[in-house]
Amino acid sequence: MATTSPDHRTLAVFALVCFGQVISQFGSQLTLFVLGVWVFETTGSATQFSLISFFAVLPQTLVLPFAGALVDRLDRRWIMILADFGSGLTTLVLLFLIGSGRLEIWHIYPIVGVSACFNALQVPAFSASTVMLVPKQHLMRANGAVEMGIALALMAAPVSAGALLGKIGLVGVVVIDVVTFLIAVVTLLLVRIPSPESEEGGDRRSLLRDAVFGWTYVRTRHGLLGLLGLFAAVNLTFGMVQVGLTPLILSFASSAQLGIVLSIATTGMVVGGLGVVVWGGPTHHRMRLILAMLAVQGGILFFGGVRPSVPLVAGAAFIFTFCQPVVLACSQAIWQTKVPPNLQGRVFAIRRLVATSTTPVAFLAVGPLADYFLEPWLAADGALAGTVGRLIGVGPGRGLGFLFVILGAVTLVALLVALAYRPLRNLEDELPDADATVSGQGASD
Repeated sequence: MATTSPDHRTLAVFALVCFGQVISQFGSQLTLFVLGVWVFETTGSATQFSLISFFAVLPQTLVLPFAGALVDRLDRRWIMILADFGSGLTTLVLLFLIGSGRLEIWHIYPIVGVSACFNALQVPAFSASTVMLVPKQHLMRANGAVEMGIALALMAAPVSAGALLGKIGLVGVVVIDVVTFLIAVVTLLLVRIPSPESEEGGDRRSLLRDAVFGWTYVRTRHGLLGLLGLFAAVNLTFGMVQVGLTPLILSFASSAQLGIVLSIATTGMVVGGLGVVVWGGPTHHRMRLILAMLAVQGGILFFGGVRPSVPLVAGAAFIFTFCQPVVLACSQAIWQTKVPPNLQGRVFAIRRLVATSTTPVAFLAVGPLADYFLEPWLAADGALAGTVGRLIGVGPGRGLGFLFVILGAVTLVALLVALAYRPLRNLEDELPDADATVSGQGASD
């Protein structure tokens, strides 16, 4: 009887862990969706609605550096179990408040914030575990599978929540979320994830020093620092796109057409992730592919904003989201191959912290920017009606359309800066791959 190779065994472990985490993500998205519906229907306030997304992101900025330090010190499997178990407990608190009729608007923000803190533990632990389970030549496929799974969860959750909410109510949907956390924990209990070699003196270092180390490591490697800066800039523009897309479409289309466009956009992400899984991605020149895909995304934003057309916006959204899993899989593979496994918890935590630090700014900036400046400027008698208005039109939603055009231009400018920065352009050639057997001599850098 043929025995299973170690590569096949570890790939099977990765597939099981990935399945559990995607199921958990699906449950979390179910709860976030129904909470958003409940808050908006209860208050009618767009501000209180948007605060849910804000509190789902902001607390991670405080927790991530310390989370990364813990990931490199402790067993990563147990870190993920703790993260899923903790998120499940916060959901149980929510379930108790709903079931007892005590839920109030202000309760939701700390619950979402605490859950985000546990998520800050889970993300770097899972990312750092991937390189211990997946052979180097399959990292792109593994990352593509993760992105595809997340896209499927994002696509299925709103549709499922809408159907379930009318049948089993808010309590029933939250119970499903608790069950998905249990599934994630069980899948982790069934497997063993290899640990990297520990660093000499790791137990004697302070947690604060380890929390700062991730930034020190990236700062001294200019190519990685440039990649981090590029994604921070791109996440600012793409965060604005994420928030602005719904009101842009609703300015000239119905809510049913909005649903179609959002479904097409999510389908693009699923297809892109599937493409990476089937293709496997390049083993070299990943940086070139990242820049090429970002250029396509920047250019496609012009089409999303220049005309109030459902087919045009839907097609642009599909292409835009199709590129996203390719970009993220390539970036993840670069970090996984350039950073030693025993340092990845700290480095990946700082990476996520810096790269997503601009997202809350994007979430908060779009509304005032559109309402107080761009929309009035592109009204029929606005300041830009005779110039920009002649190209993209005037009236409701045209200010948001102009914002998309601006964001496309900003993305392309960021790419030009990236191309001009040699350490980033030549990152894969100038920074050697990490040796998975080395215990991290760079820990004192």
